[in-house]
Amino acid sequence: MEKPTCRTFFSSRGTDMQSLRHFCLFVIILCCTLVSASCAAEKSAGPGLSGAGLKACPDSPNCVSSDAQDEQHLIAPLRFSIPAAEAWQILKEQVAKLPRTVVVTDKSGYLHAESRSAVFGFVDDLEFSLQAEQKLIAVRSAARTGYYDFGANRRRVEELRAALLQRGVAP
Repeated sequence: MEKPTCRTFFSSRGTDMQSLRHFCLFVIILCCTLVSASCAAEKSAGPGLSGAGLKACPDSPNCVSSDAQDEQHLIAPLRFSIPAAEAWQILKEQVAKLPRTVVVTDKSGYLHAESRSAVFGFVDDLEFSLQAEQKLIAVRSAARTGYYDFGANRRRVEELRAALLQRGVAP
């Protein structure tokens, strides 16, 4: 009886190995295409204030804003029933607790943080604008690159809203 070797094993399974190679090549090409498309897609308008509010969302579905004019991007602002300074401080504390999130700009009535995705490290801009007279905080969360965010920005804002409600900020 012939002693099995790697060569005899692979030569007897040549068609199986060829199928496996084709499958692996397909998966690699698919992953590279997805990452390339995400990186090459239109960048968002970027963080910052624009006139009286936060900048508008791009046409892509990877952004939500309480200042949006269309249903796809619109999200309710964060409302508060406690003094504005206290609500603003609690908001900053909650933003600091978000995973993979770093506050970049903290100035009077405006907060900008960057949140990174867990797997690829894509950056999302998270912004807030205090509107004390209306007892609300305008919010915008947008992916910096790519087209679709699988609802991550909307989910982040709603989780933050729930945390603020739990802290007694929201009415």
